[in-house]
Amino acid sequence: MASFPFDDRDGWIWLDGSLVPWRDARLHVLSHGLHYASAVFEGERAYNGNIFRLRDHTNRLIGSGRWLAFEIPFTAAQIDAACAEVLAANGLTDGYVRPIAWRGSEQLAVSATGTSIHLAIGAWPWPSYFGAERMQGIRVGQADWRRPPPESAPVHAKAAGLYMIGSLAKLKAEQEGYADALMLDWRGRVAETTGANIFLVIDGELHTPVPDCFLDGITRRSVISLARRERMAVVERPIEPADLEKATEVFLAGTAAEVTAVREIGPHRFTPGRITETLMKAYDHLVLQAPEEVARIVG
Repeated sequence: MASFPFDDRDGWIWLDGSLVPWRDARLHVLSHGLHYASAVFEGERAYNGNIFRLRDHTNRLIGSGRWLAFEIPFTAAQIDAACAEVLAANGLTDGYVRPIAWRGSEQLAVSATGTSIHLAIGAWPWPSYFGAERMQGIRVGQADWRRPPPESAPVHAKAAGLYMIGSLAKLKAEQEGYADALMLDWRGRVAETTGANIFLVIDGELHTPVPDCFLDGITRRSVISLARRERMAVVERPIEPADLEKATEVFLAGTAAEVTAVREIGPHRFTPGRITETLMKAYDHLVLQAPEEVARIVG
């Protein structure tokens, strides 16, 4: 991670249809998106000049906006092109891409009526999130916060407001010496970590929670496809905390985390092994392929 602030950098950000100098990409302090979390975003990675599963990310961005009752004023093709444009403008072939859409400053009340919708896209270098620990395995603590039920929040949107409890959980985990935190759902079942989906290896099979109150991640779906290509049994089911005692391997999957082994969750210990290594290597190979080949492999 870069050590200098994100508002004071050289480079370009795509904002509402055109590239603007990085330091000039601003919104008003009274924007609805800032005060009421009426914002949606994506996290994408570029490898060798190609943004991995770009159209899937763009479609989810548009869908997330609709969950929050707004329409992003650009087509999927325009958003794809803008992501590629900002990557090139910043001289990047590998890096992180962040599109974000939000409600503007025409109205500042709980009501969002009459607000305009804005879209910005930034890109910057971002190496492996967990570095050398990806296969060694990270330590994961236990979050105090739980993922809410679908009736209480737009849980299938990648919405800014839904990340507050994840941010709080990760802050506490890092203060306690962990790399991340395991989040349960409102029923007390295993859900995910603060920003990645989770997989458990039990009796040689791959088990992962049903994403009924959290995001069905694009990396998650990619890993499931790769596992099935490797003829691994994949079981999507409700997972109880007691199931952690049965797991021999655990790993995370997400755009930032990519595929990262876990060696510890609270009192539970795991040994990263063959299945984790196989899927990590398969994923690392997949992201370097041309978009057409990615689509052929994982759909």
